[in-house]
Amino acid sequence: MEPHLLADAGNRGTNGGGTEPPAPFRAALDALAGVRARPEIVLEHIPAPQRLAPWAHAIGASVSEPDGDEEVEIASARFIVLYDPEGHETWHGTTRCVGYLSAETDEELVDDTMFSEVAWSWLTDALTESGAEHATVGGTVTRTASTRFGELAGPEHSVDVEMRASWTAGDTALDRHLQAWLQVLANAAGLPPPGVTLLGSGGESH
Repeated sequence: MEPHLLADAGNRGTNGGGTEPPAPFRAALDALAGVRARPEIVLEHIPAPQRLAPWAHAIGASVSEPDGDEEVEIASARFIVLYDPEGHETWHGTTRCVGYLSAETDEELVDDTMFSEVAWSWLTDALTESGAEHATVGGTVTRTASTRFGELAGPEHSVDVEMRASWTAGDTALDRHLQAWLQVLANAAGLPPPGVTLLGSGGESH
Protein backbone atom coordinates (compact mmCIF):
# COMPACT_ATOMS: atom_id res chain seq x y z
CA MET A 1 0.00 0.00 0.00
CA GLU A 2 1.09 3.55 -0.71
CA PRO A 3 1.21 6.26 1.97
CA HIS A 4 -1.96 8.36 2.14
CA LEU A 5 -1.49 11.93 0.89
CA LEU A 6 -3.59 14.48 2.74
CA ALA A 7 -3.91 16.70 -0.34
CA ASP A 8 -6.06 13.96 -1.90
CA ALA A 9 -8.37 13.65 1.11
CA GLY A 10 -11.19 15.95 0.02
CA ASN A 11 -11.94 19.65 0.30
CA ARG A 12 -9.99 21.42 3.01
CA GLY A 13 -12.56 24.23 3.28
CA THR A 14 -12.40 27.79 4.65
CA ASN A 15 -13.74 29.52 7.75
CA GLY A 16 -17.31 28.85 6.63
CA GLY A 17 -17.86 32.24 5.03
CA GLY A 18 -15.82 31.69 1.89
CA THR A 19 -13.28 34.35 2.87
CA GLU A 20 -9.68 33.85 1.81
CA PRO A 21 -7.64 33.01 4.93
CA PRO A 22 -4.70 35.15 6.12
CA ALA A 23 -1.30 34.34 4.63
CA PRO A 24 0.12 32.56 7.74
CA PHE A 25 -2.92 30.31 7.93
CA ARG A 26 -2.70 29.56 4.20
CA ALA A 27 0.94 28.63 4.66
CA ALA A 28 -0.02 26.30 7.50
CA LEU A 29 -2.70 24.63 5.35
CA ASP A 30 -0.23 24.23 2.47
CA ALA A 31 2.20 22.52 4.84
CA LEU A 32 -0.54 20.15 6.04
CA ALA A 33 -1.55 19.31 2.47
CA GLY A 34 1.87 17.75 1.86
CA VAL A 35 1.64 15.28 4.75
CA ARG A 36 1.89 11.62 3.82
CA ALA A 37 0.60 9.17 6.41
CA ARG A 38 1.88 5.63 6.71
CA PRO A 39 -0.29 3.11 4.76
CA GLU A 40 -2.16 1.86 7.84
CA ILE A 41 -3.52 5.35 8.62
CA VAL A 42 -6.34 6.82 6.53
CA LEU A 43 -6.66 10.61 6.50
CA GLU A 44 -9.68 12.76 5.68
CA HIS A 45 -10.75 16.37 6.02
CA ILE A 46 -13.57 16.78 8.54
CA PRO A 47 -15.71 19.77 9.59
CA ALA A 48 -13.81 22.18 11.81
CA PRO A 49 -15.27 23.89 14.89
CA GLN A 50 -16.60 27.33 14.01
CA ARG A 51 -16.67 29.17 17.34
CA LEU A 52 -13.30 28.50 18.91
CA ALA A 53 -11.23 30.78 16.69
CA PRO A 54 -11.65 33.05 13.64
CA TRP A 55 -10.07 30.33 11.49
CA ALA A 56 -10.03 26.58 11.98
CA HIS A 57 -9.14 23.44 10.09
CA ALA A 58 -9.67 19.79 11.05
CA ILE A 59 -8.31 16.44 9.92
CA GLY A 60 -9.52 12.97 10.82
CA ALA A 61 -7.35 9.85 10.94
CA SER A 62 -8.22 6.21 11.50
CA VAL A 63 -6.57 2.80 11.76
CA SER A 64 -8.41 -0.42 10.94
CA GLU A 65 -7.54 -4.09 10.94
CA PRO A 66 -9.06 -7.06 9.08
CA ASP A 67 -11.86 -8.99 10.80
CA GLY A 68 -13.00 -11.69 8.43
CA ASP A 69 -14.22 -9.98 5.27
CA GLU A 70 -14.52 -6.58 6.93
CA GLU A 71 -12.22 -3.87 8.23
CA VAL A 72 -12.77 -2.93 11.87
CA GLU A 73 -11.61 0.43 13.18
CA ILE A 74 -9.29 0.05 16.18
CA ALA A 75 -8.15 3.66 16.60
CA SER A 76 -9.22 7.11 15.49
CA ALA A 77 -7.95 10.64 15.94
CA ARG A 78 -8.67 14.26 15.12
CA PHE A 79 -6.17 17.04 14.56
CA ILE A 80 -7.61 20.56 14.76
CA VAL A 81 -5.83 23.82 13.98
CA LEU A 82 -7.17 27.02 15.53
CA TYR A 83 -5.84 30.32 14.21
CA ASP A 84 -6.41 33.81 15.61
CA PRO A 85 -4.37 36.52 13.84
CA GLU A 86 -4.78 38.76 16.90
CA GLY A 87 -3.23 36.15 19.15
CA HIS A 88 -4.75 34.50 22.18
CA GLU A 89 -3.69 35.22 25.76
CA THR A 90 -3.91 31.62 26.97
CA TRP A 91 -2.23 30.25 23.84
CA HIS A 92 0.77 32.58 24.00
CA GLY A 93 0.65 32.67 20.21
CA THR A 94 -1.66 32.74 17.19
CA THR A 95 -1.92 29.04 16.31
CA ARG A 96 -3.18 26.29 18.60
CA CYS A 97 -3.09 22.60 17.71
CA VAL A 98 -5.68 20.37 19.35
CA GLY A 99 -5.60 16.58 19.23
CA TYR A 100 -8.17 13.96 20.22
CA LEU A 101 -7.43 10.24 20.10
CA SER A 102 -9.20 7.01 21.04
CA ALA A 103 -7.84 3.49 20.61
CA GLU A 104 -8.35 -0.07 21.76
CA THR A 105 -5.36 -1.22 23.75
CA ASP A 106 -3.93 -4.18 25.66
CA GLU A 107 -6.14 -5.20 28.60
CA GLU A 108 -3.08 -5.60 30.83
CA LEU A 109 -2.18 -1.91 30.41
CA VAL A 110 -5.22 -0.75 32.39
CA ASP A 111 -3.46 -1.86 35.56
CA ASP A 112 -0.10 -0.34 34.61
CA THR A 113 0.27 2.76 36.77
CA MET A 114 2.94 4.15 34.44
CA PHE A 115 0.89 3.79 31.25
CA SER A 116 -0.52 7.31 31.30
CA GLU A 117 2.96 8.79 31.69
CA VAL A 118 4.27 6.62 28.88
CA ALA A 119 1.37 7.57 26.60
CA TRP A 120 1.94 11.26 27.28
CA SER A 121 5.62 10.88 26.46
CA TRP A 122 4.58 9.62 23.02
CA LEU A 123 3.39 13.14 22.28
CA THR A 124 6.20 15.12 23.85
CA ASP A 125 8.83 12.88 22.26
CA ALA A 126 7.13 12.97 18.84
CA LEU A 127 6.89 16.77 18.85
CA THR A 128 10.59 17.03 19.70
CA GLU A 129 11.72 14.37 17.23
CA SER A 130 9.67 15.87 14.38
CA GLY A 131 11.20 19.29 14.92
CA ALA A 132 7.80 20.86 15.60
CA GLU A 133 8.30 24.22 17.31
CA HIS A 134 5.83 24.16 20.19
CA ALA A 135 4.98 25.59 23.62
CA THR A 136 2.35 25.42 26.40
CA VAL A 137 1.53 21.73 25.96
CA GLY A 138 -1.31 20.33 28.06
CA GLY A 139 -3.77 17.47 28.05
CA THR A 140 -5.12 14.28 29.60
CA VAL A 141 -4.76 10.52 29.18
CA THR A 142 -7.72 8.34 30.21
CA ARG A 143 -7.93 4.54 30.36
CA THR A 144 -11.32 2.82 30.39
CA ALA A 145 -12.04 -0.87 31.01
CA SER A 146 -15.39 -2.28 29.85
CA THR A 147 -17.11 -5.63 30.33
CA ARG A 148 -20.02 -6.62 28.07
CA PHE A 149 -22.90 -8.77 29.32
CA GLY A 150 -25.78 -10.62 27.73
CA GLU A 151 -26.40 -10.27 24.02
CA LEU A 152 -24.36 -7.10 23.46
CA ALA A 153 -22.05 -7.64 20.48
CA GLY A 154 -18.31 -7.31 20.82
CA PRO A 155 -15.54 -8.79 22.96
CA GLU A 156 -16.43 -9.59 26.57
CA HIS A 157 -13.61 -7.41 27.92
CA SER A 158 -12.06 -4.36 26.28
CA VAL A 159 -9.76 -1.53 27.27
CA ASP A 160 -9.62 1.84 25.56
CA VAL A 161 -7.22 4.71 25.88
CA GLU A 162 -8.25 8.29 25.16
CA MET A 163 -5.90 11.23 24.83
CA ARG A 164 -6.74 14.91 24.60
CA ALA A 165 -3.94 17.37 24.04
CA SER A 166 -3.29 20.90 22.85
CA TRP A 167 -0.22 22.98 22.22
CA THR A 168 0.81 26.23 20.55
CA ALA A 169 2.69 26.03 17.27
CA GLY A 170 5.61 28.40 16.95
CA ASP A 171 5.64 28.48 13.14
CA THR A 172 3.56 27.55 10.10
CA ALA A 173 5.29 24.18 9.52
CA LEU A 174 2.23 22.32 10.75
CA ASP A 175 3.14 19.23 8.75
CA ARG A 176 5.61 18.46 11.53
CA HIS A 177 2.90 18.85 14.17
CA LEU A 178 0.47 16.60 12.32
CA GLN A 179 3.17 13.98 11.74
CA ALA A 180 3.88 14.02 15.48
CA TRP A 181 0.20 13.43 16.27
CA LEU A 182 0.02 10.61 13.71
CA GLN A 183 2.98 8.99 15.45
CA VAL A 184 1.02 9.11 18.71
CA LEU A 185 -1.92 7.47 16.90
CA ALA A 186 0.37 4.75 15.55
CA ASN A 187 1.71 4.06 19.03
CA ALA A 188 -1.78 3.94 20.54
CA ALA A 189 -2.94 1.55 17.81
CA GLY A 190 0.05 -0.72 18.40
CA LEU A 191 1.45 -0.34 14.89
CA PRO A 192 5.02 -1.54 14.36
CA PRO A 193 7.75 0.89 13.30
CA PRO A 194 7.44 1.87 9.61
CA GLY A 195 8.92 -0.80 7.37
CA VAL A 196 8.49 -3.58 9.95
CA THR A 197 5.93 -6.36 9.39
CA LEU A 198 4.86 -8.32 12.46
CA LEU A 199 4.80 -12.12 12.37
CA GLY A 200 1.33 -13.37 11.56
CA SER A 201 0.36 -10.25 9.62
CA GLY A 202 1.29 -11.47 6.19
CA GLY A 203 5.04 -11.55 6.42
CA GLU A 204 8.05 -11.82 8.66
CA SER A 205 9.65 -9.11 10.74
CA HIS A 206 12.54 -7.46 9.00
